[in-house]
Amino acid sequence: MTTLSGRTPLLDRHRERAELDGLLGDVRSGRGRALVLRGEAGVGKSALLRHTVGRAADMRVVRTVGAESEMELAFAGLHLLLAPLLDRIEKLPGPQRDALAVAFGMRKGDAPDRFMVGLAVLTLLAEAAEERALLCVIDDAQWLDQSSAQVLAFVARRLLAEPVGLIFAAREPGAQFHGLGDLEVRGLEKRDAQALLRSVVRFPLDERIRDRILAETNGNPLALMELPRGLSPAQLAGGFGLVEAQAVPARVEEGFRRRLAELPAECRSFMLVAAAEPTGDPVLIRRAAGRLGVPGSAVEPAEADGLLEIGTWLRFRHPLVRSAVYSAASPAERRTAHGALAEATDPASDPERRAWHRAHAALGFDESVAGELERLADRAQVRGGIAAAAAFLRRATELTPDPARRGTRALAAAQTAFDAGAPDMALELLRSAERGPLTELQSGRVAWLRAQVIFARKRGGEALEALLEAAGRLARVDAGLAREAYIDAMGSAVFAGKLGRPGLLRSVAEAARTAPPGPLPERPADALLDALVTRFTEGLAQGAPQLKHVLQAFRQEARSDLDDNMRWLWLTFLVAAELWDDEALHDLAESVLQAAREMGALHFLPQALTYRAAVHVYAGQFDAAATMVEESDAILKVTGNSYFGFAITLLRAWRGGDEAPAQMVAAAESASAWGEGRAMSQSIYMAALVHNALGRYQEALDYAEQACAHEILGVTGFALIELVEAAAYSKAPEAAATALRQLEERATAAGTDWALGMYARSKALLSEGDEADRLYREAIEHLQRTRAAVYLARTHLVYGEWLRREKRRIDAREHLRTAYEMLQEMSAGAFASRAQRELLATGETVRKRTAAAAPGGTLTAQEGQIARLARTGLSNPEIGARLFLSPRTVEYHLSKVFTKLAISSRQQLADALPDLDHDRA
Repeated sequence: MTTLSGRTPLLDRHRERAELDGLLGDVRSGRGRALVLRGEAGVGKSALLRHTVGRAADMRVVRTVGAESEMELAFAGLHLLLAPLLDRIEKLPGPQRDALAVAFGMRKGDAPDRFMVGLAVLTLLAEAAEERALLCVIDDAQWLDQSSAQVLAFVARRLLAEPVGLIFAAREPGAQFHGLGDLEVRGLEKRDAQALLRSVVRFPLDERIRDRILAETNGNPLALMELPRGLSPAQLAGGFGLVEAQAVPARVEEGFRRRLAELPAECRSFMLVAAAEPTGDPVLIRRAAGRLGVPGSAVEPAEADGLLEIGTWLRFRHPLVRSAVYSAASPAERRTAHGALAEATDPASDPERRAWHRAHAALGFDESVAGELERLADRAQVRGGIAAAAAFLRRATELTPDPARRGTRALAAAQTAFDAGAPDMALELLRSAERGPLTELQSGRVAWLRAQVIFARKRGGEALEALLEAAGRLARVDAGLAREAYIDAMGSAVFAGKLGRPGLLRSVAEAARTAPPGPLPERPADALLDALVTRFTEGLAQGAPQLKHVLQAFRQEARSDLDDNMRWLWLTFLVAAELWDDEALHDLAESVLQAAREMGALHFLPQALTYRAAVHVYAGQFDAAATMVEESDAILKVTGNSYFGFAITLLRAWRGGDEAPAQMVAAAESASAWGEGRAMSQSIYMAALVHNALGRYQEALDYAEQACAHEILGVTGFALIELVEAAAYSKAPEAAATALRQLEERATAAGTDWALGMYARSKALLSEGDEADRLYREAIEHLQRTRAAVYLARTHLVYGEWLRREKRRIDAREHLRTAYEMLQEMSAGAFASRAQRELLATGETVRKRTAAAAPGGTLTAQEGQIARLARTGLSNPEIGARLFLSPRTVEYHLSKVFTKLAISSRQQLADALPDLDHDRA
């Protein structure tokens, strides 16, 4: 048995020590690793951490401890961990350096995205580990503030080729740490537990009492050590001193309280100040204690008893000691301690912590403290701590004496909580706001925010009535907000799609028509609302001119102000698709993607990547689309935000394959379960596309007719294309003619080359002789002027098929060969196979190209992704920034790529991986 100066004994712990020694060995050999030690309080996690630190004498070690009282202070735990490394911050790439400096309050700037902060931390740790292997130890991780926990979990998942180790110890790890290496620290085996109990209780124990202690402590070392302390031999011998029916941590904490009660009053006061200030700064703690008339020497009895130690930092023996100290104090004593800490904290260097102490010191309402919290909430948010800002505003609300001002602050706190991804807190604060006197504008904003919470949780039609009610309220007091709420309502109706009631979109558009005029000069969002109203009340022909104006307005605004572009992309993209405006689709998606990258707006970046990936699919650049989908998924795994399935479903549809039909059905079923009728229709139209590719025209017709049964923004036009083709090939002339008439109306209204090309192609499928020949050529001419390469290839395919049926074999071969080569190059497998069959029918010999196997083995998904990015000319740091990896990890993957592809330089990647279309992007 090994004991560490009165602390929880380490004992043997062979299993745990072997795992931790293995981690150290991996780090020494240049392989990054992370591990979470999980177990109840007192089970020995901290002892294992001390053992590991002792074994890492050849490494640089940085440490932090989570503190329950600091869970609302953004990046508090991370700042303490990285403090010894911040002299290297200027070596970071500019965006990362600025993000981390703003997050830590080292400089002013716009609010950084927390995942840009994560990338900065990853780079900083990798940079520090270049000189000497680095070990990061995080105790009580369950009490880390949310921002620190997310960033550290983000970093832990990306360690690979860096000599960096992260060890977390937590009673019950938060969701952020799920999926990391996990080691449960259990209670001692009975033999070890008996030995430890004998070392603490030096007199014989009744066997029944001993067994009861062993059973009730469940082998918890700290409980075995602390439970008998403070009890007399008589109390222990008879079992009368044992606390009834308490969990182990509660028993241990009760034992610490008994020890505290024996200390002098001044010592307890000093310990309370220390417990209320989790940074452990002994200078600050002594200064605060001095304001209470408590000398620094007062803590000596606690040090002698092993309850805490003071060095560079003040550390309690165990978190349960801190908890016992704080819980044993009366509310008045706690307020006094926080008040002293507030007075002792420098308002210039750490205003948030000072205000937080003032808030805990306040008794009842206090407008002075509430006002300070409100002012500092903005500073907290600028540092990237939206959750902290919400907490500040929430506490400000609680301390506000004036009912009207309390309602105002509650509404602001609710909005911030919603932005921070805490919808339940937002709804609670909205209820608080409604208890006070609100202006009509505030009442409207409360209703709108409540509706937005519903819409964010489920993008079907559930939020629609609430959004319309909010818009109606706002219309009386704020035209601009009312119009934005009506756009949200229109969006809710669009997403409800086929699952909404009949005539839903038109009725919502009629309601939105009553919105007051917007402010001048006209905002693009106001033009968007007016255009959508016209589109759904009067039809596409009447609404098209306004929709075109909207797209032009948003494209122009992209050069100056991207806020509206990012906010409304989910609707403007659908408008561009409705008009088959390939240039608008490209420009909107590209400008927003670039802005999201430059701003580090990782909460929005997955959406931007999804839409940009879809544009790549239409351009036949499936490889580039896949790279963006992978990047989006990588971010979503970190942020935990909702999944965007549009681009991957579109990509799977065009690639075809045996699994594609089932994948489309699964996507439609998933959309139905979420109440998103629009996404359901979208997946059904894609199922029609898949079956057309496979030559299963009757099935394609069935799916296309389902998709066209409801008017769906950005979907119906594409579904009509599939319907005409399927009907033409399955001999359903009436269905084909009806669909063609609808397509003609849409194409004429849109007037783009893409629209006119698709109409000419579809009409050609139903025509004969010279008319058909002319229309096919006209379609190709239109589509050659667009970015829609996939539809150009398919037009060559159907033209070649028609020419073969017309016995014009030589002409047929020309277009079928063009179609086959384009589709094969794109990896549109099912359509390429269809073209190949037709070519064979003309008597042409077709050699199907297959991808050459890598000499050293198949590339993994991540290796392929990195290789594709490297081929575009990105440097290792740039690739790392895209994929949230360190440059060293990128280098590690590229070395494996070079070995597998039998190449020696990045310049050779273009030939080794020729599948990426570098044409129009």
